[in-house]
Amino acid sequence: MAAKQVALILGAGPRVGGAVASKFASLNYSVAVASRKGTGSLDSNGHLSLQADFSKPDTVAPLFEQVKAQFGAAPSVVVYNAAALTPPSDPANVLSISQDSFVKDININTVSPYVAAQEAVKGFASLPEGLKKSFIYTGNILNTVVFPVPVMLTLGVGKSASAYWIGVADALHKDKGYRFFYADERYGDGKLKGQDLDGDAHAEFFAQLASDSGSIPWHATFAKDKGYVKW
Repeated sequence: MAAKQVALILGAGPRVGGAVASKFASLNYSVAVASRKGTGSLDSNGHLSLQADFSKPDTVAPLFEQVKAQFGAAPSVVVYNAAALTPPSDPANVLSISQDSFVKDININTVSPYVAAQEAVKGFASLPEGLKKSFIYTGNILNTVVFPVPVMLTLGVGKSASAYWIGVADALHKDKGYRFFYADERYGDGKLKGQDLDGDAHAEFFAQLASDSGSIPWHATFAKDKGYVKW
């Protein structure tokens, strides 16, 4: 009998999060989605809807407990799709973002996904050896390029920090069969997608990452209809 496959999507917005959840459900995964509007019950798509505030990292671990209680197994795929940025209060001074806002955004962009990865690893250890286990973080180009755009400051700091620990985690856990990916959708020429992210392209690529045999690196840059592309 095949092991039960469970996917947990953290940050279940209508574009990327929703498309990814639907894709894994179509692959016969039991799916849980977490957002501020979570209800604690099954939603209209049959997904377990959970409530979380990713600016508060201590709300992350209980999600994994609720998933296991509902489905009888830890998630083998964990997707972190939440993100945040704060514009400077003074447009002429990029460092006018308040300490509280800076910390809040770093919690959402870096600390909460780190906690989610910790919990994912605990759950992976309880799953059968032959089952692929993946942690996928929705990234962007900001871990490799510095844009002198004030509004991107906290987002870029968070993405860059997360890319580093994801790369280290993948290198050190790969021999256990655990993969960690920083997934970054780009245009076909390798340029920043920004607000033009394609939910379906993410869904297809994330499904590929979850079944990858090791050919795709942790820094998983991709383009719609092309899959992984190394720029």
